[in-house]
Amino acid sequence: MKKALTRRAAAPYLFAAALVMAALTALSCGGQGASPQGTSRTVQSAQRIKSDGSRDITIGFSIATDTFIIERWNKDMKIFTGAVKELGAEVLVQLSAGGTKEQIAQINFLVNRQIDVLVVIAHDTEMIAGAIKQVRDAGIPVVAYDRMIMGVPIDAYISFDNVEVGRLFGRALTAAVPRGRYLVVNGSVRDINSSLVNAGLHEILDPLVASGRIQIGEEIWLQEWSFDEALEKIGAVFNKSTDFDAISCGNDQIAAAAIQLLSERRLAGRVAVVGQDADLISCQRVVEGTQLMTVYKPLAKLATRAAGLAVAIATQSAFPHDALLENKSGTLIPSYIEAPLAVGKDNMDDTIIRDGFHSAEDVYRNILHKGEN
Repeated sequence: MKKALTRRAAAPYLFAAALVMAALTALSCGGQGASPQGTSRTVQSAQRIKSDGSRDITIGFSIATDTFIIERWNKDMKIFTGAVKELGAEVLVQLSAGGTKEQIAQINFLVNRQIDVLVVIAHDTEMIAGAIKQVRDAGIPVVAYDRMIMGVPIDAYISFDNVEVGRLFGRALTAAVPRGRYLVVNGSVRDINSSLVNAGLHEILDPLVASGRIQIGEEIWLQEWSFDEALEKIGAVFNKSTDFDAISCGNDQIAAAAIQLLSERRLAGRVAVVGQDADLISCQRVVEGTQLMTVYKPLAKLATRAAGLAVAIATQSAFPHDALLENKSGTLIPSYIEAPLAVGKDNMDDTIIRDGFHSAEDVYRNILHKGEN
């Protein structure tokens, strides 16, 4: 009964996830670019004319600060900003002070600075729709970065395959724990990605639940991507029972909370835990054996591609998309989707360390690197 209630509470998010998953079947890799859809553009008048006749391009980048404190967003911002500058444009970064209201105020500030394109990591992927419509009505194209903005047409969306992230969670856990009791801790209900990850996870888990091989003892959702909230809510579950063999965590901060609580009960390493984002501490825990797997997202590829996309839109240049996805606006959104990778102890060196995402010295800081004497 608990599981049914939890799934029912998540129904609006799962519906949105189903829409996006259905649209993934309509992949379109033709020569169409990322030109704005239905936007009366005033980009040319917004661009500043330099003495040599060329135009300055300014990209506005709005990041919700409750996500910015997460390690990975620092990497996204630095790579994106550097790549935009390499392309000869400028970036104005605004970090909203808290929730959606504060982010909207920061977006208004960027619009008043006559930006040519707005790139947004949305705090709430549905509540922000009204503000985004006003931005596009002003003739400024909008790119949703990593989180699809719902309910309003936008010019482009760029992210990783979040449904596949959930599948990677499920595959890793079921390989390690083919029979047992699972706890599912989903990410923020304000973020459509949480629903997409959840859908991919259940794609793997549900057949095994139906066969009786695994049981989902509890499934919970967080309001925010918050270590503290995860600590509180997982702690409440553990106060009732710690009889779990596997824990699926929406990201590595949630996984960190779960592992801290497991450690306090001398269960760390005995329960399989997965997360995403390849935070340094999670990578350390993977090689140490207290976290089974983290999903690595090659941020350099995503952020660099996003920079090229934003500049292409500003200059009205072609930038062929990977897919056309639904976002409950009645308009298919040109989308750019990168592949995530599951990283465990056995392939840490060949992925995260090889790419320079973290150094071997940092990842293996607490243990002897396998290549050292």
